[in-house]
Amino acid sequence: MKILSSPEEAIEYTKSLKGNIGFVPTMGALHEGHLSLIKKARNENDFVIVSIFVNPTQFLPGEDFNKYPRRMKADFEICRRAGVDAVFTPTPENMYNEDEILIKAPKVKGYILEGFFRPGHFDGVLQVVNKLFNIIRPNRAYFGKKDAQQLYLIKQMVKNFFFDIEIVECNTVREKDGLALSSRNIYLSEDERKRALSISKSLKRAAKLSATIKDTQKIKEEMLKILDVNELQYIAFVDRDFNYIKEIIPGNTIILIAAKVGETRLIDNIFI
Repeated sequence: MKILSSPEEAIEYTKSLKGNIGFVPTMGALHEGHLSLIKKARNENDFVIVSIFVNPTQFLPGEDFNKYPRRMKADFEICRRAGVDAVFTPTPENMYNEDEILIKAPKVKGYILEGFFRPGHFDGVLQVVNKLFNIIRPNRAYFGKKDAQQLYLIKQMVKNFFFDIEIVECNTVREKDGLALSSRNIYLSEDERKRALSISKSLKRAAKLSATIKDTQKIKEEMLKILDVNELQYIAFVDRDFNYIKEIIPGNTIILIAAKVGETRLIDNIFI
């Protein structure tokens, strides 16, 4: 397994490859959710490249950039065992200049939900993914549905900028008790983790209710009875194009939640 530490090194490496490239961009602290993406990429491509980069431009002032978990040695071992061909580990210094051409998230769908509570977050996400795509030049890139709005916007960027890349959507991986896997779960105390389960339980309840109840407000009221969080930022019902909906559309509905449990901000969703 090769370790590629600069964009120039990664570009030269990918030029030498003969075959399809599957790419899994991550911020490290790899868990079973990331591993599921890597395994899918391994099954569908000749080569698999994983990037590990805690991207500073997608963190807002006061967020957890400095304390975000970093476990490079362990991440390398996970990638090696999963059959990854190369890991790209750039630094902020070799990814960014002081005075850059910027990419902006769309004015509407980049500034609702996550974009409303984290203004500018998606600008940073799209900026770094654009760079990574140009460096790695993959045939396929793998993203989890847990970050549903991010997934939607990356697909829009690929379409708008005419990238010849297939975006592969991968299902959210959960703990046995239903908690969506996240690198930030390590911040939760034992009691907070138990209360965090109310998020996935409320989504599961909503999915069950949606079979007979189409009014999203009524479903939301039932979800609120289950949720046990410190701060609920939103429960939202949207279609696959992130338009708000008032009634469940079978096969075209996403229910999303963002909430703080203790000081830890968690997101989750379910596709119906």
